[in-house]
Amino acid sequence: MVQKAKILLVDDRPENLLALEAILSALDQTLVRASSGEEALKALLTDDFAVILLDVQMPGMDGFETAAHIKRRERTRDIPIIFLTAINHGPHHTFRGYAAGAVDYISKPFDPWVLRAKVSVFVELYMKNCQLREQAALLRLQLEGSGGKAAGDEAKDSAGLLAELSARLAAVEEQAEALSKQLSDESTDAGAVATAAHLERKLTGLRRALDALEPGTGSASSVPQN
Repeated sequence: MVQKAKILLVDDRPENLLALEAILSALDQTLVRASSGEEALKALLTDDFAVILLDVQMPGMDGFETAAHIKRRERTRDIPIIFLTAINHGPHHTFRGYAAGAVDYISKPFDPWVLRAKVSVFVELYMKNCQLREQAALLRLQLEGSGGKAAGDEAKDSAGLLAELSARLAAVEEQAEALSKQLSDESTDAGAVATAAHLERKLTGLRRALDALEPGTGSASSVPQN
């Protein structure tokens, strides 16, 4: 069973959180509420999120300050942030949002279809990244557990494992390539395109590691650790 992605919704107004939940419920992912910047940072200590929807105008710690804290943490710095704001102060205000690390900046009221589409892109990228980590972890575990077998059995098991992992990786590569093409064709957000490119680089690294494990070409030391 594929685990659902978590989406963090941060807004100090309960009615806004309800509206976001209504818009994003169709994605069938796990929606997590936070009514303040402090509450959001606490949630980020224990859970992994595909994307954060962050209100700019909040009492106490506002969205910009919250984003700054998120980007300073190694665990959370790569999570995409979409800023939501009820007021538009012009280009300078928007630039401040991007400077704080946002991948997008949306003014309220926003089009529910557009917001849902933007969020779905980051959810899909997150899922692909999770698949990549799982393949790398499986490869490491299988290689670590292959010790102590007879040479013939070990070679046979390794060949079968490499073939299986190569096929699984090919499926992920195909999906990632199709997603990247879709993002490029639709001229979507630069943040989504950059995230997709990052995922493709990681896939390339894992493919090279698998190729290096073929008999006579390399060793397990090439396996990526992420």
